[in-house]
Amino acid sequence: MIIGFHEKKEKRLLTLSFYVAGLFVFVALGFALITHSGAILFDGIYSLIAFFMALLTLKVANLVQMPDDDRFHFGYTAIEPTLNLFKSLIIIATCLYAVVGSITSLLTGGNSAEYGLAMIYGAIATIGCFAISAYMKHQSSSLRSDLVGVDARTWFVDGVLSVSILLGFALAYFIEQTRFSAYAPLVDPILLILLGTAILPIPGKIMLDSLKEVINKAPPEAVTAVIEKKLKQTLVAVPYEHVEVRISKRGRDLYILVHIIVDESFSVATISELDDIRISCEAAMREWDPSIIMDILFIKDARLAG
Repeated sequence: MIIGFHEKKEKRLLTLSFYVAGLFVFVALGFALITHSGAILFDGIYSLIAFFMALLTLKVANLVQMPDDDRFHFGYTAIEPTLNLFKSLIIIATCLYAVVGSITSLLTGGNSAEYGLAMIYGAIATIGCFAISAYMKHQSSSLRSDLVGVDARTWFVDGVLSVSILLGFALAYFIEQTRFSAYAPLVDPILLILLGTAILPIPGKIMLDSLKEVINKAPPEAVTAVIEKKLKQTLVAVPYEHVEVRISKRGRDLYILVHIIVDESFSVATISELDDIRISCEAAMREWDPSIIMDILFIKDARLAG
């Protein structure tokens, strides 16, 4: 089954993210060499990771549009949360590495930097990262794309890094003008420690959400209850004793397996009548939420739904 939604818009957003990430790599690494700042170097490495992840994301965006085949009977959408899980783990590892390196730097006296130039970089990077994050978040509001959503959050994390760099180096620049200038080199590693630990919850949440999809965990009960209520509204003309619903989210798809346990009054003359019920039910559900994919089974013995 082909996934029908705004795939061109998704690819356009991801391509934009790819090129902007590439630009930020050159800008960040260039400023890191000039200013000798570990915090800017960390930001540049983060941008480099974002660049390669954007390249991989574009490939995955093409894959998830493909129909199911002999190799992937349920399509390629499961690759989406797998990629997001991988992204989050890379970001977490980068943050932890930066924190450990900064602690070592702090214990050896800190790291001096060109704070004036570092502030210029912080201003440019802050505006750029938050702008691209806000743009992608706004443009993705009509898309069923976790890839774009995670990319927007990744840029937001980069923006937090950049604004922290700006504020930190503004503080260091001020300290350098005072009699406490000997403490200015401590700002860079302290800033990096604070940055690395502060942003960990964001990739941590992405990791947990993606892991739930990878292992096929059901959505929260509040979500499943709404889906079940809507489903039963589409079955008002069907005499049944009970409806057993199993739900799993795989990337942009919400898969629903429905066992309708019919009662004694349920009767059909042909299989086509069952098909009509299935078609009507799925059409109503997909009109409510286009991400839904359904399989509906009619049974009499409740044990078969266990």
